[in-house]
Amino acid sequence: MKLVFVLILIFSLAYNAKLFAQNKDYLFEGENHFKNVKMLTNDGENAEAYFSFDGKRLVYQSTFDSMECDQIFTMNIDGSNRQLVSTGKGRTTCAYYYPDGKKILYASTHLYNAECPPPPDRSKGYVWKLYESFDIFLRDGEKLIQLTNTPGYDAEATISPKGDKIVFTSLRNGDPEIYTMNLDGSDQKRLTYEKGYDGGPFFSPDGSKIVFRASRPVSSEEMADYNDLVENGYVRPSALEIFVMDADGKNMKQITNFGKASFAPFFHPSGQKIIFSSNYKGAEPRDFNLFMINLDGTGLEQITFNPSFDGFPMFSPDGKYFVFASNRFNKKDTNTNIFIAEWVE
Repeated sequence: MKLVFVLILIFSLAYNAKLFAQNKDYLFEGENHFKNVKMLTNDGENAEAYFSFDGKRLVYQSTFDSMECDQIFTMNIDGSNRQLVSTGKGRTTCAYYYPDGKKILYASTHLYNAECPPPPDRSKGYVWKLYESFDIFLRDGEKLIQLTNTPGYDAEATISPKGDKIVFTSLRNGDPEIYTMNLDGSDQKRLTYEKGYDGGPFFSPDGSKIVFRASRPVSSEEMADYNDLVENGYVRPSALEIFVMDADGKNMKQITNFGKASFAPFFHPSGQKIIFSSNYKGAEPRDFNLFMINLDGTGLEQITFNPSFDGFPMFSPDGKYFVFASNRFNKKDTNTNIFIAEWVE
């Protein structure tokens, strides 16, 4: 009996030591591209953290404590000096720094209503709500400048590394499509025209290409379901693929063909690969991990091995750091936190 007890004790100590090391490193086995991982937030729902052009700050959306829906915050890349930069009214999403590191772009519903809009109607399953009250704003010091004012959803805006163009998603013409505009909101141009949701666009490091997520309903049943949802400002994200096109909308190419929910794509610093989140290999529909793939659709590599959720990946401008949102090692099941790591090729 003593031997059995000793063996159990040794196994327990070894297991707890492994668990401690795992918690200390915030890593799962196989995550070889990360080192020195740090959790930057520790409570609430935090997502879409994006670097400033100098790589010293992050802007992100968060709901915590008594907040009812997302607001926009900034913080240093070590998690310090968190500041609210949105109005605190309505719902906000998809923030991004301007090249000067002072001005910030984000979408908000606050002009329509100071209260949070109602949550999505899930009577038709898991759907995303494209709130028609979302418009895109520029926060410039104490000034808040409206950049879009067309009827319908305007959001998901990011800025080219060249610092000359904004790319965003709009429902202004009855179908969620990708558009560009100048940094002051002028010269708004439509880039995509295919039936289906096109969204989440990001420019390549040299500004020559745009990567995005898209649905492409094909069958009559899929088309009927899509049309019914989009007429009411909804999309079903259960089948999204990753696409790439030139910055002017030409030479569109589908990169993935998984038939799953692949989203949040971002270019690798080389400009030759794309990292994205997908439930492609998930045991459950909500089991999302990060994957990387070549621009020609070859060389798929799984980057994270989290049994819950990893998403919204972004490389720092110099390629040294990597930030993402994750449910890993959270205090509550409902928590999503921001993590930063040094990137290892």
